Amino acid sequence: MMLKIGVIGTGAISSSHIDAYLNFPERCEIVALCDIYPEKAKSAAEKFKLDADIYDNYQEMLNRDDIHIISVCTPPYTHADTAIDILNAGKNVIVEKPMASSLEECDRMIEAAKKNNKILSVVAQNRFRTPMMKLKNLLDSKLMGPIVHTQVDSYWWRGHSYYDLWWRGTWEKEGGGCTLNHAVHHIDIFQWMNGMPQEVTAVMSNTSHDNAEVEDISVAICKYEDGSLAQITSSVIHHGEEQQLIFQGKNARVSVPWKVKASKSQENGFPEEDKELEDKLIETYNAYPEVEFEGHAGQIDNVMTAIEKGKSILIDGVQGRQTLELITAIYQSASLGGTVKLPLEKNSLFYTREGIMENAIHFYEKKTSVENFSDNKITTGGNY
Repeated sequence: MMLKIGVIGTGAISSSHIDAYLNFPERCEIVALCDIYPEKAKSAAEKFKLDADIYDNYQEMLNRDDIHIISVCTPPYTHADTAIDILNAGKNVIVEKPMASSLEECDRMIEAAKKNNKILSVVAQNRFRTPMMKLKNLLDSKLMGPIVHTQVDSYWWRGHSYYDLWWRGTWEKEGGGCTLNHAVHHIDIFQWMNGMPQEVTAVMSNTSHDNAEVEDISVAICKYEDGSLAQITSSVIHHGEEQQLIFQGKNARVSVPWKVKASKSQENGFPEEDKELEDKLIETYNAYPEVEFEGHAGQIDNVMTAIEKGKSILIDGVQGRQTLELITAIYQSASLGGTVKLPLEKNSLFYTREGIMENAIHFYEKKTSVENFSDNKITTGGNY
């Protein structure tokens, strides 16, 4: 069966989706593009040489019986209603990160997917990278012993004008700053590999972007039931954008970018190299096969295979919600002070979008609103 594809929102990130679909010409065809600025959709169709219908209202696209999957590449505050409408129209959804602006919206999206028996896949394309899959396999082997400390450095850099775009830099439309919109990928990998912590304590600030309400840096400490700790730094103020995840086990440490070190104790407690364990870790890491399709292409292949063969997907709405729950806990702790226990309950002040807008720290007023940047070129961080 040739799967027919629609894309809603043809801004910068949509190119990653379109490119990914074009990897599979025998399996799918992009037949519809939608944008509130239809000239952007037309431009995308021309750029990628697509024979696709152009819409300025996605509801018209939903009336078509021939579309199987729709990618949602619009600003975060629109994700929930758009995805729910698509699911209710009997179509499968791939929604860009972050899944939604609040846990309440996530719950409605998950319910709509269940009710309509359709796929809701939340973009976390970095899971579909060879170093990430290899590292996940290695952690699952338990060769390192229990994880005692994890370090997540989600370092990005964005200039002042980044927040001039009309929907960015506000709690209402962007839903948050770097923690939600940049570190979301690292936080997703972190909770996928390490599980959800028991509690979160965080601080955040805006040091360099006085045209945005939201944070440009946050630092969170997570504690697990077994006493292990994790630290997560989310930033758009780090030059060089060095990004890493480091897992310290009782017996060894591993990371992306890949590095391994194992120690054993001398009689006096000081370390000496455990070469045997290092070699075993390297052997286990190398034994895991290369990922056939990386990034967005890997996730789109995963979703199409689920439709074609009735298999389960790697990143569903529940997984996407867990990532947002951890981010929401960071915002709640940083805004209200104190430690936040997980899971977050529905009575949390940060459960709804309205609650977040009302209770989150507003650092500055948004001063500028640009409809579109003439330069649509984006970068997507480290290459692990």
